[in-house]
Amino acid sequence: MPTTKQAAAATVSGGAFDWPVCREAEHLLATCIEGFLRRNTFARRLADRMRDETGTDFFEWVDHLVLSPEHEKLLAAAGFVPDSCEAPAGTAVWWHPRAMLPRVLLRADGGGSGVPSILAVRPEFVAAFLAAHDLGSIIEGGVRARYRRALVHEEQRTRLEAVERHACRGFVVREPAPADVVAGLAARELWRTRCRDFANDADGVKHAFARLEAVLALVDRDLACDLFFAEERRFWEQRNRAARIQKRRQDRLGLGWGNHDHHTFRCSRERFASLMDFLRRLGFKRRERFYAGAEAGWGAQICEQATAGIVVFADVDLLPEETEIDFATEPLPPAPKLGTVGLWCALHGDSFLQAGMHHLEARFDFARLKSQLAEEGVETMKPFSDFEFLRQAFTVGERWTLRPARLAALLKSELITEAQAEVFGRDGAIGSHLENLQRRGGFKGFNQKSVSAVIAATDPRRVQVE
Repeated sequence: MPTTKQAAAATVSGGAFDWPVCREAEHLLATCIEGFLRRNTFARRLADRMRDETGTDFFEWVDHLVLSPEHEKLLAAAGFVPDSCEAPAGTAVWWHPRAMLPRVLLRADGGGSGVPSILAVRPEFVAAFLAAHDLGSIIEGGVRARYRRALVHEEQRTRLEAVERHACRGFVVREPAPADVVAGLAARELWRTRCRDFANDADGVKHAFARLEAVLALVDRDLACDLFFAEERRFWEQRNRAARIQKRRQDRLGLGWGNHDHHTFRCSRERFASLMDFLRRLGFKRRERFYAGAEAGWGAQICEQATAGIVVFADVDLLPEETEIDFATEPLPPAPKLGTVGLWCALHGDSFLQAGMHHLEARFDFARLKSQLAEEGVETMKPFSDFEFLRQAFTVGERWTLRPARLAALLKSELITEAQAEVFGRDGAIGSHLENLQRRGGFKGFNQKSVSAVIAATDPRRVQVE
């Protein structure tokens, strides 16, 4: 079993991504949230319902909390620093650049003695949240505003709010111009109607970039990114029963996928550089770059779009001699055999095209979600990360029917055996999962050894045999 330090480390290029486990910072905020829950009965009941009905932790839904300036030294000591995002006059925003934690607003009317005067939860859509709880609150910020908020409940000098963000890190509500609303709706429609299935995948990539150009003519890249991944989640959800069950559970509380952690794309070697270029044009910056090392066979580039709040984990087959190159920018030539990722793409299509995401990982109360999904008939695979600060497991995969033409092409190229082709043709192959993830200490990284293990465990050839 790796030590905490080993598990938190990653092999990277172009920066330090040895993410720390920030227990002190998490404890500081958790204590503040607990104080708020003691005073605000709606928030306390909501936290109980989140736990019991969705298998999620209230902490993971907190967007921000408001404290008085007297807390500045405590925040600084825990690793928080000032955030340069837009905020109302007299408000200072603090965030932790090395951890995945809610932000803190400091202002004169903020709560003292560690109890926030305001705490805001962040569902995917405020209107859905208000409707689910039969609240008639007025929403500040019109439809399609980048930042919207509404009062949920006031009690004992505490105010629970719900906020909605669309590619916005700031805290100022700005009414959208009518033309911007129309442009946003048109951009969403362009992403939703993007064709994914082409006889020649190069044409599919060309079409995706053409749609990107059309969308960017309507909206900025941050909103384009927000809208694109909303559609990717919708497409993935249609193809995964576990996702539909959990989404329904979260929608009963009006939450949506506001707890998403990262989106995993599997990509063929031939199209990996195109995917990276597509993400770059949506405003993504490269973070960790994982290598399999001695285990070989795969690589992954993690990318983050900070304004949109989207993280992508992009997987690709790698040969041993390619682990030292920048495979996110250098085109990869055809390989003599298919690894786990390459075979998945050959069977189903790239995530960027026909297949959609391999999985969405969202933040949950790990043990509770596993138990609750089991009651719904959804089983969970063995955890591939099982640390105090990081627990991860897939639901049992969704099996997809395969196209005979794909199997015939693989068989003709001798990339699968006749026996494998027969089994794939009869039983299909695992296509997608929902990932149950629990983070502690604000840890925002990944465990390379564990990722290697789960990639091996989801190899279609191995799964078919087992």
